[in-house]
Amino acid sequence: MYQEAMLWRKSSYSEGVGTDCVEVAFASEAVGVRDSKNTTPQLAFTPAAWRAFVAKL
Repeated sequence: MYQEAMLWRKSSYSEGVGTDCVEVAFASEAVGVRDSKNTTPQLAFTPAAWRAFVAKL
């Protein structure tokens, strides 16, 4: 997805093994989102779009 190394973090709302989990990673130019069990495909958002999304939660 990106040239730089990504540190993926699992959602704190994920519950144990075998549940639906979302992971997010932050890079300088984008924020990546993926399913923890099926790591491709991945979605990418600009940091501004991600901030706007999180502000609506």
